Amino acid sequence: MVSNSRAHSPSNTSALSWVSLVCGIVGFFTLGIVLGPIALITGWIAMGKRFNTGNVPAVIGFVLGLIITVLAIIALIGGAAVYGMSI
Repeated sequence: MVSNSRAHSPSNTSALSWVSLVCGIVGFFTLGIVLGPIALITGWIAMGKRFNTGNVPAVIGFVLGLIITVLAIIALIGGAAVYGMSI
């Protein structure tokens, strides 16, 4: 008799996808310049370097990380322009 040692099939979500999602959500409220790229990178790795729509937390984390990173760069450029003109 052949027995299957796997009781459950592997889940589509991994620890990296949850890290990406948490960093994306927390990044909107604090430390967006740091947590945005972390969410972006971990989401990309968790999706397997392609958009795997079956891994929902990774996709959401990736998108949130992208939005946060773009907003943080715009804020840095805006802040540099304001403080650069006043000096």
